[in-house]
Amino acid sequence: MSTWIRQIHRWLSLAFTAAVLANIAAMTQRDPPLWLGFLALLPLIPLMLTGLYMFVSPYAAKWRGARRVQGEA
Repeated sequence: MSTWIRQIHRWLSLAFTAAVLANIAAMTQRDPPLWLGFLALLPLIPLMLTGLYMFVSPYAAKWRGARRVQGEA
């Protein structure tokens, strides 16, 4: 499962980068559409969730490992 999360996170980061570049390019126009400003938020929310999962997972593994050791003693 962790491998899938990492792959999804990588692809979401590419989509986020493309959305930000499209937003920057649109800002050079006279009247950029309003929805284009929110385009970067679409991949940003799942990107944040997958990033938090990857950040917390080593700590959770340590916590679960320490809990098992205490239960065995």
